[in-house]
Amino acid sequence: MTFLRYLAYEKQYIYLYLISFLLVAAVFFVGSSGSFDLETLIYALILSIILLVCFFIYRFQKISYVIQQIENAEDYSYLSIEGEYLQTYIYELKNRHIREINKLQDKQKEHYDFIVSWFHEIKTPIAVLRLLQQTDIDYNSLREELAKIEGFVDQALYYAKLDSFNQDYDIQNCDIVQITKEAVKSHAKTFFSKKIRINIQAEALEVQSDPKWLQFIVNQLLTNSLKYTKAGGEITVSVVETSQEKQLVIRDNGIGISAKDLPRIFNRGFTGETGRKYPKSTGMGLYLAQSLSNKLGHYISCTSEVNAYTKFIIHFPKDNDPYLIMKKTHNE
Repeated sequence: MTFLRYLAYEKQYIYLYLISFLLVAAVFFVGSSGSFDLETLIYALILSIILLVCFFIYRFQKISYVIQQIENAEDYSYLSIEGEYLQTYIYELKNRHIREINKLQDKQKEHYDFIVSWFHEIKTPIAVLRLLQQTDIDYNSLREELAKIEGFVDQALYYAKLDSFNQDYDIQNCDIVQITKEAVKSHAKTFFSKKIRINIQAEALEVQSDPKWLQFIVNQLLTNSLKYTKAGGEITVSVVETSQEKQLVIRDNGIGISAKDLPRIFNRGFTGETGRKYPKSTGMGLYLAQSLSNKLGHYISCTSEVNAYTKFIIHFPKDNDPYLIMKKTHNE
């Protein structure tokens, strides 16, 4: 930093000095009853200018020293209270920047982990298809493997849309039981091949949600139940309506979840003991289902007992959208 550039930032001191000097000169002239000693005034002006120059040189050296310490990332004293507050603000911005970078790095790692696990998942049905290609084609097996691939592709697409969810959803009144029936129908071959019974104990239940995203959520829960329910088992779908909320309940009599794993089943990538027994588990299905549910204003809870049952509940708040209530009243 040059001395002239420094003076450009010190103009307020120069203006203050000039005003102060003129004020003192005016007082001196009035107090001397009209007589004016020019030599004394010039002498006082020269002394004050020398004092001002010394002051500027001192501040210039002080500021240069502080700037050098800043550039060398050393501890330094503040020149003013504004500088102290500014430095505090800079530290806050720096910490905020570090937190944002950490979030981005976590997000990148999350994406990487998902892509790696997704590749491992999708390799299995592709390998089966190649095997079918070399033998007599079993069209039922072919459809089942193609359905798995479609499911994995949907999972990847919905995962990719998590960050832009607010650009692609439409909340409306929809029948959760009908959505569940459509999801069950898409898994018909798996139900048939594993001889798993489906028991839907409800006719209809209207909730407020996005039908497309909600069908994906229900599909993930059904996929999880089918995966961990043994041949000959049963999956029951029912609804509950209370004064506070509406519920869709999906219960299976599969292998269950241990008590220590239960609180973490919705964590990204968590597989637990069940995942170690079933290597194909990636722990992304339930994570996606819960994340999307939360974005829609719902949430999923789970209770389970090992070798007995697992019960998932999607909790929907009571209808509280004034526009939809008015629209429903008008239609009636």
